[in-house]
Amino acid sequence: MANLIYSPKDILQQEFKTKMRGYDPVEVDEFLDNIIKDYENYNKEILALQEENDRLNAKIEQLSKNQAIASRVQQEAPKSQTVTNFDILKRLSNLEKEVFGKKLDREPEPATRATSSYNSNYTNADLEDDNEKTRQF
Repeated sequence: MANLIYSPKDILQQEFKTKMRGYDPVEVDEFLDNIIKDYENYNKEILALQEENDRLNAKIEQLSKNQAIASRVQQEAPKSQTVTNFDILKRLSNLEKEVFGKKLDREPEPATRATSSYNSNYTNADLEDDNEKTRQF
């Protein structure tokens, strides 16, 4: 706040000398009383505006921080998600090659209980058709 010469208290306590042809003391006192009221109102208004200014600056700072964090997260998310999706697809492809490639290369093994029930439900044509659909995917 600016350096003030007179505070409301200084104005209130000011005494003037009276002379023969001077101003009417009652009129001067009334005028000074009104000046004191205005002066106090201006001080209150200045304090209120400073508080509001501080509050709004704090809010701006907080929103700026939140926006910076959100933009950082937004920039990082698509990159990591793309890499993750790519990794998953690559792993899935490797697993399919590993599983289905070995099944196609192997000779038919002696039927066990699990393979016999499998063979009773599917024929070789069905198995090859499934493998082909998986490779196309």
